[in-house]
Amino acid sequence: MTVANASVTPMMAQFLEIKAEHKDALLFYRMGDFYEMFFEDAVAAAEALDIALTKRGKHLGQDIPMCGVPVHSAEGYLLTLIRKGFRVGVCEQLEDPAEAKKRGSKSVVKRGVVRLVTPGTLTEESLLEARRHNYLAAYTEVREEGALAWVDISTGAFSVMPCPPVRLSPELARLAPTEVVVSEAKEADLAEIVTESGAAITPLARASFDSTSSEKRLTDLFKVGTMEAFGTFTRAEISAMGAIVEYLDITQKGKLPLLRAPVREAAARTVQIDAATRRNLELTSSLSGGRDGSLLSTIDRTVTAPGARLLERRISSPSRDLATIHARLDSVRFMAEQGRLSQNLRDHLRKAPDMDRALSRIALDRGGPRDLAGVRNGLEQAAEISSLLAGAELPSLINEAAQALVGHDELLDLLDQALVADPPLLARDGGFIAPGYDGDLDEARTLRDEGRGVIAQMQADYATQTGVSALKVKHNNVLGYFIETTATHAEKMLSAPLSETFIHRQTTANAVRFTTVELSEMETRILNAGNRALEIEKRLYDTLKEAILDRAAEIGQAASALAEIDLAAAFADLARGEEWCEPTVDDSRAFDIEGGRHPVVEQSLRKQGGEPFIANDCELTATNGNAAIWLLTGPNMAGKSTFLRQNALIALLAQAGSFVPARKAHIGLVSQLFSRVGASDDLARGRSTFMVEMVETAAILNQADDRAVVILDEIGRGTATYDGLSIAWATMEHLHDVNRCRALFATHYHEMTALSAKLDGVENATVAVKEWEGDVIFLHEVRKGAADRSYGVQVAKLAGLPDAVVERARVVLDALEKGEREGGTGQKAIIDDLPLFSATPAPAPRPQTTSQAEEKLAGVHPDELTPKEALQLIYELKALTASD
Repeated sequence: MTVANASVTPMMAQFLEIKAEHKDALLFYRMGDFYEMFFEDAVAAAEALDIALTKRGKHLGQDIPMCGVPVHSAEGYLLTLIRKGFRVGVCEQLEDPAEAKKRGSKSVVKRGVVRLVTPGTLTEESLLEARRHNYLAAYTEVREEGALAWVDISTGAFSVMPCPPVRLSPELARLAPTEVVVSEAKEADLAEIVTESGAAITPLARASFDSTSSEKRLTDLFKVGTMEAFGTFTRAEISAMGAIVEYLDITQKGKLPLLRAPVREAAARTVQIDAATRRNLELTSSLSGGRDGSLLSTIDRTVTAPGARLLERRISSPSRDLATIHARLDSVRFMAEQGRLSQNLRDHLRKAPDMDRALSRIALDRGGPRDLAGVRNGLEQAAEISSLLAGAELPSLINEAAQALVGHDELLDLLDQALVADPPLLARDGGFIAPGYDGDLDEARTLRDEGRGVIAQMQADYATQTGVSALKVKHNNVLGYFIETTATHAEKMLSAPLSETFIHRQTTANAVRFTTVELSEMETRILNAGNRALEIEKRLYDTLKEAILDRAAEIGQAASALAEIDLAAAFADLARGEEWCEPTVDDSRAFDIEGGRHPVVEQSLRKQGGEPFIANDCELTATNGNAAIWLLTGPNMAGKSTFLRQNALIALLAQAGSFVPARKAHIGLVSQLFSRVGASDDLARGRSTFMVEMVETAAILNQADDRAVVILDEIGRGTATYDGLSIAWATMEHLHDVNRCRALFATHYHEMTALSAKLDGVENATVAVKEWEGDVIFLHEVRKGAADRSYGVQVAKLAGLPDAVVERARVVLDALEKGEREGGTGQKAIIDDLPLFSATPAPAPRPQTTSQAEEKLAGVHPDELTPKEALQLIYELKALTASD
């Protein structure tokens, strides 16, 4: 597209000029009450939003495609476009159209992009999930040293950590950012890793990652002389943080959000969990992709959005620091023991708004009076909660939180006096400053409101003066105030002496409109009073906004404290309601669970009203530097995978600071959590099910240390029997001899049970079943020992395979087992004794016979029977049935 064309209108030339500066974004071009899109933007947006595509004028002889969305409902359209992978440049009018007209009738209103909307830079309440973070991340490498920084601009949380390339994928899986910024030089190398995590990748120029420039950007932002004020950061970490600030400056057009001081995280302080394990354990989302059915959804009893976001962080990043874990467990125990206090706290927390996100919107000028009220209401609840906690003997974590809730009296008093109880959404609507707060505002409001009464009195006076009782004083945006009467009565007002007072303005089909000098003067006074009141309120809004931003750090600390209290109370409520126990977490290599349960499966069974969940023990305590491994056998559907997962989740919950679903739990500190349960093809990357299985297994064997907990299910099942058995056997030996970890290893290869006699740290366990008349009954009990067989044929029968297939499978299985007992492979028995065409045919359908009772019923019409005849028919049918 080129601007150099005589047929291009000034407005379209302006659009093309602005679009040329934002080629990679759809341009929302503000025109009055609509955002319009043109050319390729319009075509793409119309398809993505399912809205009408029209046209407006011509360019280079071709129609210009056009579509648009209303400004008042633009947020919903923005969300749709962002979710479909678009970036949007919001181009606003930067001056009043009246100013443009002063430059000439053909002058175009000045416009400019005030914001680039991208997945990682959303702040609007309607565009965000209240209970989840929306992270923007940046990754960089400086002299072979990697770093990952991330920020949630809707809350201001800003973090950074060292991150070698091999750790990037697991960390992105942990954080689940919506957008990742990388150097354009690294885009090709990192694209697959980033997109695999579900995030959008955004390249920036290399200069944006320059560590020297980045440090200058950061010190300017935080108004400090050196970043050492916040800790010691590597050059790579400075580079990643600086790139985020640069990107925010680009997308927010110089108006940076309110960011908290950066926090450096150490990888060694959290449990290492890779992407496959998070997916297999369904920590924050189920395998289907939704939140329902996940661990997070099952245990979330928080009552505030910040508390829910904190819960997700804890579940995604369990701690490896014993002091931290014990402090969190202490706070949960306190809340569990103080049931009434905990319930009172939760009642107040339910009334606490999301102060973090309100602060962010205020700082970016995307807030309104309700955000001011959100801060006020949040501080009010903070004061109430502080009072409830006063005098109690608090654990350290709750005590720290309680201290952050006080000290806001001055700001709270200011906001309480200044704001009405329920303010409007937008400042331009007015009416949010409380009466009595500002004398000038009260005076303007009085004149405005009394002016309305004066208008009513003037109408009564005019009706008396003219003798026209139907006369009305009305208002519209074109004429302002005017006097309206019917055409019949207008003749009187158009004649002397009334015509000297009433000045004709307009004649319509059904009425005639007049004005008077007195009415015009009153209109000016009323209009000026209304505008003046609105201007005063806007000025007061800015004053209150600055008062809040001056104490943003303290408000942020109070918001974090409320989230901490919410989470502790939620965990306590969960523990009381579900009968969870406090785990013992120490520096040993113990793993002793009594009566462990799977929280998600147990809740699901309860909702279905079915059988109770069967609790099981698990003892994997490793001693003398050895491994501790259970080799678990048993049929499919018996509960092996559930048993594996529940023990991994119990360890995770304990180190997240929660009580756990068990009668008793003793867990030695877990450094890594690995799960390889189930697999599917990865067609996009050309990987078969077996290849996916092997890649995940390789990651475990190459990374697991002696403090890891590993759960493995059916290693080697995706290939030939002996190939699979050999791989599973070697994997078990490696876990035992090299990794020396705590592990649960489920398998159908019964030959592997012999390893318990060879490897000191291996014990056999099985899921008990009971056979009854050829069927199998699952007991869901895990016991020491080995299963004698897999019961696959019985499970196939339960699944509904045709009887002929099940019977044929039994015959083939007997032949194979007989061949094994006789020292062969069973293959000869299949070839010689069970030729292909000896497969049992499906049974022929039995001939249909009709009984006497059925013949009798065929001629009966129920609607024609009397009660006596119906009773007689029953006796006859009973007799016929007996004779048949």
